[in-house]
Amino acid sequence: MSAHAVPALVTAAANLFSGTCAVLHFGPSRPILPGMARAGVPESWLTFPIGTLKPAGAFGLPAGLAVPWAGTLAAFGLVLFFVCALYTHVRAGDYSAQFGLAGGFLAPAACAWLVR
Repeated sequence: MSAHAVPALVTAAANLFSGTCAVLHFGPSRPILPGMARAGVPESWLTFPIGTLKPAGAFGLPAGLAVPWAGTLAAFGLVLFFVCALYTHVRAGDYSAQFGLAGGFLAPAACAWLVR
């Protein structure tokens, strides 16, 4: 397995789970609602953009193992998504668990992007 496959697959699995939970408004996505409210993000965004862009990136990362540019774009898109999430929380002065969670998702996405 190549060096970029591991971060790509780990990042894909985490974002697929998180995005699917968000779209379905499933139990694991419920604890993020207070942090979203503090940051001024409406609950409707669980469907789009949150619940749509995370799985899109998750599907793009493994596709990048066969088509390298697709993985690079997917990883960059996830990095951009989580940088924007962090920025949103900083602007709102919200340094709750969601801020840390966004940073926790940013790290493997950045790793997947950088090892491309």
